[in-house]
Amino acid sequence: MTIEKRSSAFEYAPAPESRSIVDIAPSYGLFIDGEFAEAADGKVFKTVSPSTEEVLSEVAQAGQADVDRAVQAARRAFAKWSALPGAERAKYLFRIARIIQERSRELAVLETLDNGKPIKETRDADLPLVAAHFFYYAGWADKLDHAGFGPAPKPLGVAGQVIPWNFPLLMLAWKIAPALATGNTVVLKPAETTPLSALFFADVCRQAGLPKGVVNILPGYGDAGAALVAHPDVNKVAFTGSTAVGKEIARTVAGTHKKLTLELGGKGANIVFDDAPIDQAVEGIVNGIFFNQGQVCCAGSRLLVQESIHDELLDSLKRRLSTLRLGDPLDKNTDIGAINSAEQLARITALAERGEAEGAERWSPACELPSSGYWFAPTLFTNVTQAHTIARDEIFGPVLSVLTFRTPDEAVAKANNTPYGLSAGIWTEKGSRILAVANKLRAGVIWSNTFNKFDPTSPFGGYKESGFGREGGRHGLEAYLDV
Repeated sequence: MTIEKRSSAFEYAPAPESRSIVDIAPSYGLFIDGEFAEAADGKVFKTVSPSTEEVLSEVAQAGQADVDRAVQAARRAFAKWSALPGAERAKYLFRIARIIQERSRELAVLETLDNGKPIKETRDADLPLVAAHFFYYAGWADKLDHAGFGPAPKPLGVAGQVIPWNFPLLMLAWKIAPALATGNTVVLKPAETTPLSALFFADVCRQAGLPKGVVNILPGYGDAGAALVAHPDVNKVAFTGSTAVGKEIARTVAGTHKKLTLELGGKGANIVFDDAPIDQAVEGIVNGIFFNQGQVCCAGSRLLVQESIHDELLDSLKRRLSTLRLGDPLDKNTDIGAINSAEQLARITALAERGEAEGAERWSPACELPSSGYWFAPTLFTNVTQAHTIARDEIFGPVLSVLTFRTPDEAVAKANNTPYGLSAGIWTEKGSRILAVANKLRAGVIWSNTFNKFDPTSPFGGYKESGFGREGGRHGLEAYLDV
């Protein structure tokens, strides 16, 4: 008996998640004081699916008058909300967490449609973390006296929060959960390209019976975010987004009573030493830069490889990239989804072209891009120096720059040679080397033999132009307390 050899591996059959699980309304209003309402000036905008460019819904566009209404609603709600015992506030947070778990399939599909990231990421990473943050901070709500911030720490008041489009629902959870646990009320502005999951969350708040005005959600553009940041009755500003906008916010808040936390851009270094397990490191490299199409502030976008293993690691990395599947984000087999917007795709494309023009060697696996939507093939650059633009600027896309080093000191020097300081990764079998190198890296989050691992109990934040303040963990409470 002979067995016929097949010339190629088995193909993956399509495995699409049904989009019918979530009901997207043709239009949405602003969520102010527990109710959906039109914008004061009647303006609306459309949100589209990055993978198909189809219009998903029409959304009310907040302006200055709407910001005033929302802040006033949050201020009215603050007195009663902050006076509730911590255990009572915790009940609402627990309810929200449970509802998110119960409706996670709906939310995962909605997030994938509106953002473009693969369903397996929204389903297996984003949604479990969203629920976990609400569960975690629910547990803190009645223990603030024992959090290390002195006896009877007080909430600040109204928190104005502006979040980005790369992790719409997760960034919402990072902001809202600690704010509510500590007794503050919230006005949140989601990104204009991804407003739908935040508006879905408004319905979750109503389902949980959250008192009116405790959470208000204002979809809109940068002018709405600027109005919220500058509003005189906002006590706390929290922003996640680009360094350029973060600097504008810092200038606006300077000299006021407002408390401020900024989580901004990054250009994380992923350092691979010659004793690292190659296959494990390759998986970490891929996760570090191609997760969410590289649209991650803490992405490991600079790969620093010890010279002696450069060729071996690069060969293995290229083989691995050739197995990644790009396409329909709702397909459960998809690894690489769509870029979030035409504007972001244009930025990624321009920076990649500049990398080639400056002499770096560009490589991508054979990859057929869909005819509609915003797509960019996973890309890596070799022969990169620290002078290259692609090694200095945050690309915020699936583009990896590969550099080399010979000694640990050189690795640290190159890793720290950036205006950013958000994240880094270290790959080695020596625990002593991990500790020695980590102590010298100027980065807020350092992963050892892994990358992009998050937990609500662990603080997250950066140094230098990556911002200041911490979100997550016990540290994340301090930004919302008068201490």
